[in-house]
Amino acid sequence: MYAKDWLNNAHEIMNKIEASQMENVRKAATLMADSIQAGRWVHTWGCGHATIPCEEMYPRIGGIVGFHPLCELPLTFFTQIIGQMGIHQFLYLERLEGYGQQVMKNYDFSDQDCLWIFSHTGINSVNIDMANEAHKRGMKVIVYGSAGATGDKHGRHSSGKNLFQVADVVVDSCVPLQDASVTTKAQFDKIGPLSTLGFVSLVWMTVCTVVEILEERGVKIYINPSHNVPGDTTAGERLDAAIDEYKRRLKVL
Repeated sequence: MYAKDWLNNAHEIMNKIEASQMENVRKAATLMADSIQAGRWVHTWGCGHATIPCEEMYPRIGGIVGFHPLCELPLTFFTQIIGQMGIHQFLYLERLEGYGQQVMKNYDFSDQDCLWIFSHTGINSVNIDMANEAHKRGMKVIVYGSAGATGDKHGRHSSGKNLFQVADVVVDSCVPLQDASVTTKAQFDKIGPLSTLGFVSLVWMTVCTVVEILEERGVKIYINPSHNVPGDTTAGERLDAAIDEYKRRLKVL
């Protein structure tokens, strides 16, 4: 059964993450906690399906204030497939050197911020440009992706480096570089990718660790509450408080 094959592959990825990445998750979460405690931001970035973890963490029930998505529409919305903002334009832009610098010009970053990038292969120029620009501004760069499988392979950037080689902290998603994981009987290409599963799992491992660290430090945490639970009469107030804190932090951008 192909469904069972994919599920077995998914379990294997989760086990690998648990066995090998807990320390790296803690390192990444510590940098993020530092930024949030300082009243600043953990800026999140990804292209294509790597924007899904950015969308997952905030705004989201159970998510916390302190994460700010830097998603660019041309690199995010390509579900029209063809025509405006189609696949061809998307693939061109994520490989285009210099585009990341233009994105970064739009914000007033601080050296107390950090940048959290999701990239499966780490080879595309826009991500490497984003990381380099963040470093120029004194920010720490945290990268999640298939670091072990990519290894020291050259990126598409003129520097010759890949994204994992320029990061301050790397967390390996433990997903094979091909991403798709299920071999079928009649198809040349595999089906059933795993990178989104790995990313989203690592997001919540990381955010939970950030909360744990902030609690240990006695820092006030603003959580997006569920507003769908009957009988919870203060959910609206807690949601308003989280949004107000988000707006307050946005004033510095």
